[in-house]
Amino acid sequence: MAVHASGAGRSASDGRVRLITKIAHMYHEQGIRQADIAEALHISQTKVSRLLKRAGEIGIVRTVVVVSQGVHLALEQALEDRYGVREAVVVDVEGDESEIIAGIGSAGAAYLESTLAGEERIGISPWSQTLLSVVDRLHPLRVAGADRVVQLVGGVGESAVQAKANRLLSHLAELVGAEPLYVQAPGLVGSAEIRESLVADAAMQSVAQEWQGLTMALVGIGSVQPSPLLRDSGNAIAAADQDHLIAAHAVGDVCQRYFDAAGELIHSDLNSRVVGIDPEVLRTIPHRIGMAGGERKHAAIRAAISGGWVNVIITDVTTARALLDEPLVANDGR
Repeated sequence: MAVHASGAGRSASDGRVRLITKIAHMYHEQGIRQADIAEALHISQTKVSRLLKRAGEIGIVRTVVVVSQGVHLALEQALEDRYGVREAVVVDVEGDESEIIAGIGSAGAAYLESTLAGEERIGISPWSQTLLSVVDRLHPLRVAGADRVVQLVGGVGESAVQAKANRLLSHLAELVGAEPLYVQAPGLVGSAEIRESLVADAAMQSVAQEWQGLTMALVGIGSVQPSPLLRDSGNAIAAADQDHLIAAHAVGDVCQRYFDAAGELIHSDLNSRVVGIDPEVLRTIPHRIGMAGGERKHAAIRAAISGGWVNVIITDVTTARALLDEPLVANDGR
């Protein structure tokens, strides 16, 4: 707060303006309580409160927001305006990929701690190193922040890596006071027929029903080149599939659903082999939070927010600036 004696509105008499200014100075700059101001000036506390309110109305007291170092409000607002996302969180971190993941992990954990208000039904993608970083930094909530945490895409794979995916889901559920629900199947299978057989199972049907009612999704944003975590899991796409995606101008994925630079879904045989949430259902979840950063993901992140795959983005400062420097690609299907 700043108190200005000159330049204030003169709708009140000079004597009244003087009294308002004096009370504002005592309260905002000297830190004197309203009750003590009332006693010192021999007026009622109600009048002190009323004149403090008047001080703001006529410009004697002005609120100034001081942006802390490392907070990038202007960048965040620019991203929100340009891409129409619900919220952008820009993390003041630079360095190699591991440093960026750690920085986004801390910011993502803080975002969830301040956002989860109870009764959320959260979907989460299991093969994201960034989301693992988030959950590793999340503090237990004092009051349950969600009812259910549901896996968005199959998590069965190589045992050592699958343990990480299971930890991601189970630990998040524990921290937010929710019940976990797993997809007991691989994320990617060999044929459409195998997928159809899996999704027809009663257990998978119950998971699919849960997907319909999600209020929040936590997802990583992948590039066409699979991350080490996904590659080691055994759920990464084969070289032939990758070649097809590159030929179709794919730039990235969310939950194994690949899209082009405008964020449009790439239609391919691959989609019929993914055991996970359907793209149409995913994009109806009200609060879709993408957490990703680093130079190799710039194109994928830009496409994910352009195509509406996510409507909240948590990313690093260098990526945020790159997103604003690049021209927007038209997406007629958005």
